[in-house]
Amino acid sequence: MERFHFERLLSSKAPRRRFLIGAGAMTASTLASLWTQRVVAQPSFSAYPFSLGIASGDPLPDSVVLWTRLAPEPLNGGGMPDVNVPVQWQVALDENMRKVVRRGRAIATPEFAHSVHVEVGGLQPERWYWYQFKVGHEISPVGRTRTAPARDARVDKFRFGFVNCQDWQNGYYTAYQHLAQEELDLVVHLGDYIYEYGPQPGGPRQHNSPEIVTLTDYRNRHALYKTDSNLQAAHAAFPWIVTWDDHEVENNYASFIPEENQSSEAFVTRRANAYKAYYEHMPLRLSSLPQGPYLQLYRRFAFGDIAEFNVLDTRQYRSDQPCDDGLKPRCSEAFDVNATMTGTEQEQWLFQGLSDSQARWNVIAQQVMLGQYDFNALPNQEVFNLDQWDGYVAARDRLLQFLQQRQPNNPVVITGDIHSSWVHDLKTDFNNPNSPTVATEFVGTSISSDFPEVFIPPTVAALSNNPHTKFFDGKNRGYVRCHLTHETWQSDYRVVSTIREQSATISTLASFVTQNGRPGAERA
Repeated sequence: MERFHFERLLSSKAPRRRFLIGAGAMTASTLASLWTQRVVAQPSFSAYPFSLGIASGDPLPDSVVLWTRLAPEPLNGGGMPDVNVPVQWQVALDENMRKVVRRGRAIATPEFAHSVHVEVGGLQPERWYWYQFKVGHEISPVGRTRTAPARDARVDKFRFGFVNCQDWQNGYYTAYQHLAQEELDLVVHLGDYIYEYGPQPGGPRQHNSPEIVTLTDYRNRHALYKTDSNLQAAHAAFPWIVTWDDHEVENNYASFIPEENQSSEAFVTRRANAYKAYYEHMPLRLSSLPQGPYLQLYRRFAFGDIAEFNVLDTRQYRSDQPCDDGLKPRCSEAFDVNATMTGTEQEQWLFQGLSDSQARWNVIAQQVMLGQYDFNALPNQEVFNLDQWDGYVAARDRLLQFLQQRQPNNPVVITGDIHSSWVHDLKTDFNNPNSPTVATEFVGTSISSDFPEVFIPPTVAALSNNPHTKFFDGKNRGYVRCHLTHETWQSDYRVVSTIREQSATISTLASFVTQNGRPGAERA
């Protein structure tokens, strides 16, 4: 989301899950005694090497990815020697790490900033596990993860949260402190995990360098964000599924087209740097290993018979934004039949997956708002955000017409980017309120990125011209908690009282329900 358009440590008193702080009251020496494998080298470190925490992700019925990165000096390139380092890992049935069911060793290499991505197989479906790393004499915190149910399993309920847009400089990650305490099976991050900007005055904390361009820049910026203990707690509490938006590289980039006046060659290098650093800091599988300026990120996850997630990448393959981008009336380019948000291959992959799915709820997890929204309250003077699907009308029409014709079970779109909360009924013709509703869209607000207050009154004034839009809020930050059964999907818009202080309360701003077989949402 373009800045112009919209734009610590846990308190010692804050409750924390026991498995996040070294498995309860167990001492370090007791924990160390549980590790039976020996390694050849016993490296020493200038400081604690697990400064960036631990994470898990991409859950399958028999497998999950475990992640960490060795970084005793996280904001100074990591502070690791230019050598391979063996890292032990283990997975247990209990938070005290006594009932170990899988263990092994991975090699943290300088080539990938001493990050570790362990694809642990042989696990049981639909159950919680705990995991931990050890390097030399240093032991990581204990994390918790969960495998997906078997693909054909009957699943009566499923709970997940989705998050996005966490500009470090705008505020504290108080929302993550509360997210970590929720009862969830999964967290989905929809992009803008980092921001590329240089330091900006006025916020409660500052970025650690000028605008990032080099591989070292991107690594240090990811490391800065990962030092936040609220974010670490949320990663350690649940498995995550991640995808990116634009700020992981540069604001509003499209494919190999930069926002600023960089040469093509320079931007290809910048994108490659950004993609590599992203992989190094996320719990992604080897199938997402970057190849220069390319990274396979769109992928699919099934959770028994209750939900299937189609995770999209709407930046790497998209056409350039039309009409010189921005908030403005649509020019003819916005209706170009060849314009694409996903690229042809990903679009066909999505359609095929939706056609084949037997899940009760078919989730499309993506970045920018799919529903049409005319931001101008005045008649006959339409204004749209052309970085969203409103700038790619033909591509959106193909998707909505597909949903109308093939009628996959209960399509629900979850969206980030716009730093505000929305609910849309997705119509085959947004200009005709009587046209069929074919899906529901829930747009989640940001963790910390601002929606400029100056845009709130005109956006509210325009609601009457957009009857398919059931809800808008631009004032609050937080996340969306979703509770799925076979008959209902409920989205709770959870918001924090402040992002300007390191403590905040949490409340539910609004809840919306979608009924099985009835696309569209109603206030709960």
